[in-house]
Amino acid sequence: MNFLAAYIMRGRMQAMIVASSLALLSLMMPPVSVVSSATVALVTLRRGAFEGLYVLICSSVAAGLLGFLIFGNYQFALLYVMVLWLPIWLISIVLREGRYLSLAIEIAILIGMFGVVGFYLYAADPAAMWKAVLSQMIPADAPVADIQRTIDILAHYMTGVIAAGSVFGLLFGLFLGRWWQANLYNPGGFREEFLSLDTKPRLSIGTVAVVAIALASPGVISEIAWNVSILLFVLYTVSGTAVLHTVFSGMKLGRYMVPMLYITLFLIPHAMLLVALVGLSDPWLNLRKKKSNQHTPDGV
Repeated sequence: MNFLAAYIMRGRMQAMIVASSLALLSLMMPPVSVVSSATVALVTLRRGAFEGLYVLICSSVAAGLLGFLIFGNYQFALLYVMVLWLPIWLISIVLREGRYLSLAIEIAILIGMFGVVGFYLYAADPAAMWKAVLSQMIPADAPVADIQRTIDILAHYMTGVIAAGSVFGLLFGLFLGRWWQANLYNPGGFREEFLSLDTKPRLSIGTVAVVAIALASPGVISEIAWNVSILLFVLYTVSGTAVLHTVFSGMKLGRYMVPMLYITLFLIPHAMLLVALVGLSDPWLNLRKKKSNQHTPDGV
């Protein structure tokens, strides 16, 4: 995908064409939205906040006009600005100026937390709203009673699930933009930056405290804490992946174990829970430091 990154960096017009056209394409192919947001991230990371904002605003206008001409709808462009492009522009500034990927990830998680709390302040009964939405998705021939029990439970955590999914998409866009930047101007830089990801012990303690509040508190406080915990899961999944990548790459079979790590995470999403536990405990275990003197096989 380096050719696309090189095309984006040719100028403002090229960046706006890629961002706005992929925004439209993502209506039919949602994963393409990651590449669209990565375009804004790349421009911001390389050329600064003003240039990134310029591309963001103009791309939004272009996407809105194209959406109106093709679909008769321009509202989705504003949704992109609020949900995808504006947050990724903000965390790209943090990464550009702070130069720490871990800080940018933490800011993304913080944005998600504000979203969760804000939604609970805005909606009178979020669980009831999600229950109504999920109930409409039940197939006509499905065992309604069994599914309804699942929906009754899931509805209380959907805010956190949606927020976590949004932050994952936001981070994938940031990582892709940073990877593009490294490939064009600093080959190998993103790998080094990603594998050095870590979290501070105070964050792990804070996470444990949030879970404790969720277990001990009644009613809506407990529900908000559980939804925030789901969001924190994103942080520790990312850091845990970096830890395991580093540890596995230092082993004799690292050339095979590292790809298997990512294949497992893709095919078995439940494995993310174990990875998140590794990320949560790493501030005390220091697993990477124990492998720091080992040779890393070429190409891993």
